[in-house]
Amino acid sequence: MHGFRLVAALLAAKFLVAAGVSVADAEDYPARPVRLVVPSPPGGGTDIIARHVAQRLTARLPHPVFVENRTGAGSLVGTDFVAKAPADGHTLLMGGLFNIVMNSALIKNLPYDPLRDFAVVDYISAYPFILLARKDLPVSTLADFAAYAKARPGQLNYASAGLGTLQHVWGTILLKSMGLDLQHIPYRGAAAAQQDMIAGRVDVLFDNLSSAKALVQSGQLKGLAVSSPGRSKTQPDVPTIGETGVVKFVGESWFGVFAPSGTPQAALDVLRKEIAVITTDPEFAAVIERDTGRILSIPPAERAAWLQNEIARWTALVNQYDVPVQ
Repeated sequence: MHGFRLVAALLAAKFLVAAGVSVADAEDYPARPVRLVVPSPPGGGTDIIARHVAQRLTARLPHPVFVENRTGAGSLVGTDFVAKAPADGHTLLMGGLFNIVMNSALIKNLPYDPLRDFAVVDYISAYPFILLARKDLPVSTLADFAAYAKARPGQLNYASAGLGTLQHVWGTILLKSMGLDLQHIPYRGAAAAQQDMIAGRVDVLFDNLSSAKALVQSGQLKGLAVSSPGRSKTQPDVPTIGETGVVKFVGESWFGVFAPSGTPQAALDVLRKEIAVITTDPEFAAVIERDTGRILSIPPAERAAWLQNEIARWTALVNQYDVPVQ
């Protein structure tokens, strides 16, 4: 019996080595501090959620997890950095719809392949968009707006945070799917677009609810509909786009943690276990909900297929509605 156990142990160790995982890796991950790369500047939504996750992982792992902002070329520099980083579990990416899905849909010759170069560790949270209208636009529902805009082709405008941003891409898809003809005005950031809308120079903007909720609650802007499958707890009086019956559109801006492909299974198992503890913590869920989001819970066996579907869906819509990015 003793000999049998020895042989079994040796075979198990041989299997781990063959798979690129040492026995020490399996037992001791992480062996040093872990960096969570954010491919956007400090202070934005991606950075904020990354710091929430890093803080909680640091409290649970034997080595700290620190956020490193690597910006440039939109989100390409930081994302590509992680794609080409050593696959040892010590360099991770805070990714999301913006850099994992929309970059794939919009950018030719992307330097990384989201499906080939990354392993999904876990998804964290998802946030709806809201179609905003200036407060003096004579509409109160999405149906009102559709009728008003159809009667005035080319006379109304919609703002975005810039070409290729989610406000631009989703705004274009939504309005074109409604059969509307509006002029696009790109700004350098959503805040500037919101201010011009408050001043009456912009008619509509499809924006993150998290950044727009205070303006709707204060009456400075109108909220016509939200893009999530269900109503937002922070704006319960605003219907979903689907509820209006005007058009079918469902979309949420989501975030998740990704590792370079080839990261040892042992490291992924540790990270997935700890992130699952974080995302099922009511206190963490409350933080996400206060910011208009929800915990994005997808079973492990479905995560890769879910991502493939997101890429296929948005790529098809970008092509169908011929969304320009330059």
